Amino acid sequence: MLLAYIWIGFFTIAFLLGLIRTFFLSETSSLYNPNAIPEMVVTLFESCTTSFDLALKLTGILALWLGLLKIAEKGGLIEKLSNLIAPFFSKLFPEIPKGHPIMGNILMNFSANMLGLDNAATPLGLKAMQGLQELNPVKDTASNAQIMFLVLNTSGLTIIPINILMFRAQLGSASPSDVFIPILITTFVATLVGMLAVGIKQRINFLDKTLLLFLIGSTLFITFLITFFLQLAPPMIKLYSDLSGNIILFSVIVFFLWYGLLKKLNVFEVFIEGAKEGFDVAIRIIPYLVGLLSAITLFKASGAFDLIILGVKSISDNNSRVVEIAQAIPTALMKPLSGSGSRALMLDTMKQYGPDSFTGRLSCIFQGAVDTTFYIVAVYFGSVGVKNTRYAISCGLLADFASIIAAIVVAILFFG
Repeated sequence: MLLAYIWIGFFTIAFLLGLIRTFFLSETSSLYNPNAIPEMVVTLFESCTTSFDLALKLTGILALWLGLLKIAEKGGLIEKLSNLIAPFFSKLFPEIPKGHPIMGNILMNFSANMLGLDNAATPLGLKAMQGLQELNPVKDTASNAQIMFLVLNTSGLTIIPINILMFRAQLGSASPSDVFIPILITTFVATLVGMLAVGIKQRINFLDKTLLLFLIGSTLFITFLITFFLQLAPPMIKLYSDLSGNIILFSVIVFFLWYGLLKKLNVFEVFIEGAKEGFDVAIRIIPYLVGLLSAITLFKASGAFDLIILGVKSISDNNSRVVEIAQAIPTALMKPLSGSGSRALMLDTMKQYGPDSFTGRLSCIFQGAVDTTFYIVAVYFGSVGVKNTRYAISCGLLADFASIIAAIVVAILFFG
């Protein structure tokens, strides 16, 4: 029900703000717009077309990765990966039978997310969600395993935020990669908070030896990465980030193909068999995309974020640091709603205040720290027909909130 209330809230707020901008503001107000309602209606219809286009573009990527996964699945590779990580995942996902092949799919999805490989992460995540749905005893209600999986996706642990570094370079930053370590720290905090929030709700024992060792080990790994990248010159950070992600991606594709061939599979036919599933998944998520993206687009078009900016301007100039933080907040608030929307706000913020300003850097950290919570909820749960999301959204938003606090603290520590 939470998602339904939020969805209705977006439409209601957009409608009320449209009426206010049309009839209740003076012509001198920057928010006054006599054409607000007609423009919002046009935006609503355009968002429906955009949703369909998005699903259409996703179809090709889904076909590619689901085809490759079918090769790995029939060749037994997914089962081997599942057995490898079973000791840890059986504690974090106790509902999944030990050694179940779905664990391999979950591992591959998490790996793609950490490497910033968005085009691979979504198809892998949808495949994993389908496998979790097969184990779900109540098909229209999210299982504990599905909620843990989804929240870990929305918290978006990303080791290589290559797109953000690229945008900063394009906008003339003197040091495009100086936000790399702050993003890494912030996204780790968000993921940890999301995992703990769901784990506490599900009464998972994080003092268990296996989970405790994982938490300590992952913390040490993040610390190692931070130490390693801090020793590199800024151009080398971008080079390492770009090359490592793409080399790993290409290596996985080639490895899957040769693995299937060595297992004496008709690799191309198996690939086609899996690729066909991509079209079915894309069709199933279209209604969810239309419903969610139309509400988000209307909310944005209503002027809600313009009100936030006006609120920022009303803050006393004596609180310059507070103003700088507040100027970047729209990016953080938009990120759970829309990845493209938050990206646009990040770019606008860097253009307005400068990519190397405190505000510009903070907006980049906000953008790179977490993923689009509502989009992932709509696409992942929509692909398997789950209607009751239980506490998935609240835990996801808690991780988002933790990322905002962590980003502000880290930005102050790194950039004063």
